Amino acid sequence: RKKKEHDAVTVLHPTATVHSAKLRVDGIHKYLDHNSFRFDHSFDEDSSTEQVYQYTAQPLVSYVCGGRGVRATVFAYGQTGSGKTHTMSGIQKMVADDIFSFLSDNVLEDDSCCSCDNTTISIAIFEIYGGRIQDLLNKRNRLKVLEDGRGEVVISGLEEFEASTPEDFLALIEAGQNNRTTHATEANDESSRSHSICQVLFRDSTSRRLKAKLSLVDLAGSERGSDTKSHNRQRRTESSDINTSLLALKECIRAIDGDSRHVPYRQSKLTLILKDSFTSNYARTAMIATLAPGSLSTDHTVNTLRYADRIKEKKIGDSFTPSQRRPPVRQAKSPVRKEIVEEKVDTKEHRDEIDENISDNILYEDDNNVEEEIQELTKFEEPDNVEAQGPSEFDQVVQQLFDEEEQLLSLHMQSIQQNAEYITEENKLLESVQGENVDVDAYALRLAEILQHK
Repeated sequence: RKKKEHDAVTVLHPTATVHSAKLRVDGIHKYLDHNSFRFDHSFDEDSSTEQVYQYTAQPLVSYVCGGRGVRATVFAYGQTGSGKTHTMSGIQKMVADDIFSFLSDNVLEDDSCCSCDNTTISIAIFEIYGGRIQDLLNKRNRLKVLEDGRGEVVISGLEEFEASTPEDFLALIEAGQNNRTTHATEANDESSRSHSICQVLFRDSTSRRLKAKLSLVDLAGSERGSDTKSHNRQRRTESSDINTSLLALKECIRAIDGDSRHVPYRQSKLTLILKDSFTSNYARTAMIATLAPGSLSTDHTVNTLRYADRIKEKKIGDSFTPSQRRPPVRQAKSPVRKEIVEEKVDTKEHRDEIDENISDNILYEDDNNVEEEIQELTKFEEPDNVEAQGPSEFDQVVQQLFDEEEQLLSLHMQSIQQNAEYITEENKLLESVQGENVDVDAYALRLAEILQHK
């Protein structure tokens, strides 16, 4: 209200629509532009963190608890002040409860599976601040990012701490968050100035071999230049480093979306660390795009949704084909968290029906008809004979007006450019007349030609 903003985002699962005010090419007339995006799940302002967790991180927790060398990543992406840290903090607390719940329910089939008897949980938390990597659980020691012979990224010197209970897990998370770099900005009184990565490592109790890894990534928010006018030099440098690393992440997403042969993961330390999330055949990634609903943030919001839309359906290689899927080995018993969330969910009836089917699919239950049912439930019915009808007369008239506007603008630009060239030539003529041995006749003739064209 202080900034005189209004709500410019409408969310109705599974779509998110951004309404932004624009000016036409004449710079006078205004119009309202609508950008809609469709995702696996969309959450409005009435949704709780538990609902977000149920449809994003909980399936991945179940996946990594199955062991067998799998990787999973959950990362929050969005502009500064949009609620990334708040969302990830709530998700981390729920992960602490559900990991030990899943492990206690798992049934051992072989040594690669995870259970409370043969698996220990270790926590490692570090941040990327100004191009430096610091261990948040070990006195902020400097770390190095290296790659081994197989091309896997290794954080050299990173200290791991064992957590045997959910309470120990949460205590380590809280200690890492307290050591994270934060400062006051124009958007937030306490804004994260670094990218925070929390790694949950599942190791064999005897051999210490890595069975699975879950990464919870809280990215720092992007900032516009107009948001940093009152910042000091240190804050502006931080903003520059944050935007540079996020730009590198966008370039990687753009390269993946364009099926490029080269993806620039080495462009920044952030993208190098997240490399496994996009390239490993046994990695799964959930991206949580957080939005600021205010009308002054529509450009940031559309940009966030556009990159989330690019990456949502991407699969690297032949990953996760039906023959390669590795469902977690566990009993059909649902975790306690799911039962609590289902009681709290209060949405529309048509949304419940879709979400139940999608939730069943994400939990990897053996139902061959789930995917066909989801497609039937979520597809839009298009009116008959749409192609035969073609554009309406009104659409044709509007398109013609837009074409004429573009043509007029092009002619105007050409006229301005030509006049600028004539002015430059007139200046040269004036300079030539002021010297000695002036050819007045040539000057008058050329000036007459210029004035005739003008």
